[in-house]
Amino acid sequence: MDDTRYMREALKEAAEALKQGEVPIGGVVVCKGHIIARGHNLTELLTDPTAHAEMQLITMATEALGGKYLTDCTLYVTIEPCPMCAAALAWAQLGRLVYGADDPKRGYSLFAPSLLHPKTEVEKGILAPECGNLVTDFFKDKRS
Repeated sequence: MDDTRYMREALKEAAEALKQGEVPIGGVVVCKGHIIARGHNLTELLTDPTAHAEMQLITMATEALGGKYLTDCTLYVTIEPCPMCAAALAWAQLGRLVYGADDPKRGYSLFAPSLLHPKTEVEKGILAPECGNLVTDFFKDKRS
């Protein structure tokens, strides 16, 4: 049940991104039962194509821990990370990745399923409909 609880926190971050006109992807990093970082996409605000939620979270979590590795942490993110973010998570040696909805166009597993660190455990599909619908609805609104 913790996965669902923390994914709901990630969804809160995605909703905040939506309010700010960002693609609504959000996440939290949990270490030893505590949320140590929370964030969402900031690509529009920072005019930076690399300012994905995961990249923001890596920076915040490593700062909170005072080190560059996240081996004892779980990242909860609403959408499957892209290859850029998956590679960054590999460098951070993330212990566990939990994501909501698959990204059928740009998710890392389409391009390089072994992009994550070999010890990273992956769980997917947690609150997938809620996570996926946020992004789908966002782009439908953008196109209409």
